[in-house]
Amino acid sequence: MDEKPRIRVPVSVQRTTDGFNNFTAALGLNADNIFGRGGYLYSNLTRNRFELDAMYRTSPMVGMAVDIIADDMTQAGISFKSEMDPKQSEKLYEALDDMEVWGQMNLAIKWSRLYGSAIIVFLIDGQDLETPFRPETVRPGQFKGLCVLDRWQLIPDLTNLVQDYGPNFGMPEFYTTVFDSLTPDLGRVHHSRCIRLDGIKLPHSQRMTENMWAESVIERIQDRLVAFDSTSVGVAQLVFKAYLRTWKVQGLRQMLGGTPQLERNLIANVQWIRRTQTNEGLTMIDQEDDIESTQYNFAGLDEVLLQIAMQISGAIEIPLVRLLGQSPGGLGSNGESERIAYYDGIGKKQGTQLKNPMKRILQVLSLSINGRPLPDGFRFEFNSLWKMNDKEKADVAKTDADTIGGAYDRGLISAQTALREFRNSSHATGRFSNISDEDINSADDEPPKMDEVEPKEDDDKGGVAG
Repeated sequence: MDEKPRIRVPVSVQRTTDGFNNFTAALGLNADNIFGRGGYLYSNLTRNRFELDAMYRTSPMVGMAVDIIADDMTQAGISFKSEMDPKQSEKLYEALDDMEVWGQMNLAIKWSRLYGSAIIVFLIDGQDLETPFRPETVRPGQFKGLCVLDRWQLIPDLTNLVQDYGPNFGMPEFYTTVFDSLTPDLGRVHHSRCIRLDGIKLPHSQRMTENMWAESVIERIQDRLVAFDSTSVGVAQLVFKAYLRTWKVQGLRQMLGGTPQLERNLIANVQWIRRTQTNEGLTMIDQEDDIESTQYNFAGLDEVLLQIAMQISGAIEIPLVRLLGQSPGGLGSNGESERIAYYDGIGKKQGTQLKNPMKRILQVLSLSINGRPLPDGFRFEFNSLWKMNDKEKADVAKTDADTIGGAYDRGLISAQTALREFRNSSHATGRFSNISDEDINSADDEPPKMDEVEPKEDDDKGGVAG
């Protein structure tokens, strides 16, 4: 059988790229232009603890980027929203302050943002930190507080990873403290006895390069911080050169290249002009000499600084009104909408980063302080950062009174429940805070029957007259 001849089809090899390109006009990332030569490289700032320390101590912008969110996430506290004995709840509120829980949580958030990660260790008296933590074994008085350690004070055990399915799966099972003169020697700590907070979580390959730690929030804004601080210092130095005077001296080269006496005479002349020049602008010079003044124009520099600050503000999710006390521009803009959006963002961070850690802490606190676990269905909420004025508090208190009173009048709740609701609302409004436990316990625990509720005056008259 004859073999059919093969037909060769010429194939042209052409390079293709994504995105818009115009090679003739040299436009686009892959065209031969300056824009196309740009790229990104690793700065690895997270690994440079000494530079991070220097930035945090000397740069106000870095300090605010680290501290503001940590302060706002912990300053307002929480409110219990579950049925709980008032005395036990008050003890928990007091323990949060006495044990400096919020202060330690604040430090952990700061160091996680600055260094990438931080660990909070439960200090339980009489228990071995290397063993798995079982909260139900905590006895009254055993909880002694929290210990915060940053990533540089710990060595994660990368040879033993958590194999149990759950949120810690694949993470280091143990952390060993790096002992020095100031770091407490906790030895080897099991991960279940820790609360870990991360700054910016990294993908798997990058997490391995960081020994399973996260990234500092400062690394992403490093170039913008350098631009902002460089511009600020440059503007400050321009102030000293804002008004320059030029003195044209005839035969200056001959004086500088002549005898030392001529040079001394020149310097003496300069000093004499500086000494005799008055605030009225009078300058005495030789008739053949000439003095010119040059004044620098600072117009536009404030806009440059503001634009760089806005880039930093957006990158760290802190509005200018909170970061620098600078209201945004625009017609009718006063910063209130930005502040509300920022508070909503803080609430989301609290829900994702602090909700479970705080529940674990409250569980241990309840066992150590009250001697019993938290009640079934226990829940809490982070208090809002938004501060109401007196009128807003009065309006909310009136609305609460109408709502709770209406429910009582309809026989839906008892007097005890109504008083509890009034006292719970006092955290937000400041009203009804003097309702005592005795008042609540002495009130009727059964909802009123409808025939026992006195009709309102309007009901007796058959409605309000028009």
